[in-house]
Amino acid sequence: MNISNISNDQLTDNLLGGGLDAASARSSAISNNIANINTKGYKRQYVTFEENLKQSMDNIQLKKDDTRHIGLGNDQGSITTHTDNSTSMRDDGNNVDINVETVNQAANELMYNSLITLENNRLNMRKSVIMGN
Repeated sequence: MNISNISNDQLTDNLLGGGLDAASARSSAISNNIANINTKGYKRQYVTFEENLKQSMDNIQLKKDDTRHIGLGNDQGSITTHTDNSTSMRDDGNNVDINVETVNQAANELMYNSLITLENNRLNMRKSVIMGN
């Protein structure tokens, strides 16, 4: 999504949504890794979002209001799934470590729950403003 014409509030909503999408994709990847722990030759998968987001924010440019201004062509971080081909845990080529996957799963659940809490708080604040409380 191009961030040149959206408000800070909408940008925050989009970032929270992206984080939730990334947590969902990460949960699927971890589940697949655990389900394939005994599959010969299976290589673990992992999801990157935060790294992509940081890179896109580090390279952000100024908003372009005039042809002489520097443009803002950067998008927010994308969610990408990668396969880890660099290691092997067993002789059969499988590289899934159940201990690593369960730790990743717990960390992902904490991240997801934190993002849900943040989004709920934002929605409650909007509701309060609308209702006049």
